[in-house]
Amino acid sequence: MTLDGTATDRAIISHIKGLAMLAESRVVLLHVADGWAARTFGSDAVGPEITEDSAYLKKVAAEFQEVGIRVEAELAFGDPVAEIVRWVQQKGCDLVAMSTHGHRFLADLFLGATASRVQHHISVPVMLLRAR
Repeated sequence: MTLDGTATDRAIISHIKGLAMLAESRVVLLHVADGWAARTFGSDAVGPEITEDSAYLKKVAAEFQEVGIRVEAELAFGDPVAEIVRWVQQKGCDLVAMSTHGHRFLADLFLGATASRVQHHISVPVMLLRAR
């Protein structure tokens, strides 16, 4: 499951918790730090963004652990689309779950439509949930 660190995450988190409990699945939480330091220095990046992102992943992972779901949290660095695609291709998974911001045409052109771009570059099913 990909997380972007915004309020839209709450929608996908609650859905994936239910699915993971039902299927007794292992969940991997993936967040891509994409600020200047992360894009410039990759995994060597340090700073407030990296500290906050790491803490956020630990907090969300704890929510899954509290209800008995096996969970791992991974922090990637750089362009979110490229890093999500790379992660899926290298490590593999059965499903990629993402929440979307629900932008429409022009906003998607300018904001990049991460979910749309990811789904066109991987071969596993993608679950998209539009956040309200």
